[in-house]
Amino acid sequence: MGRLLSAAAIGLVFGIGIVFSGMANPAKVLNFFDLFGTWDPSLIFVMGSALLVTFVGYRLVLRRPAPIFHRTFHLPTKRDLDAPLIAGSALFGIGWGIAGFCPGGAIPALGSGEPSPIIFVAAMVVGILVATALKASLSRRQALA
Repeated sequence: MGRLLSAAAIGLVFGIGIVFSGMANPAKVLNFFDLFGTWDPSLIFVMGSALLVTFVGYRLVLRRPAPIFHRTFHLPTKRDLDAPLIAGSALFGIGWGIAGFCPGGAIPALGSGEPSPIIFVAAMVVGILVATALKASLSRRQALA
């Protein structure tokens, strides 16, 4: 129960930060990419702040012997760049540049009542389901080969 409440609190703080920073507004994000038009550099400050908080937070948290709600930390061990990582990153960036939404900004934007975040989140869920099905299908084919 503690882990669920902790995750909910963290998600709430993140969502509030996204909304207050304006990153739930796709026009603000798209203006960041419009270098020769209505360029808005505020996204750099949001990203820089997030990196600073993450850098400091990881240093403080990883000094602990274990997380509060679990026995061990679950940190990524894979460090190599592979095709799925590069393709996923490229698709993420292209989608963000086209729609002005990323998952972190779209979820809080659902509360706006606007149709665009609803369409984005629906398309994202469909994309996740298709990718999961394709990955499972490829795994089955490789296992049979």
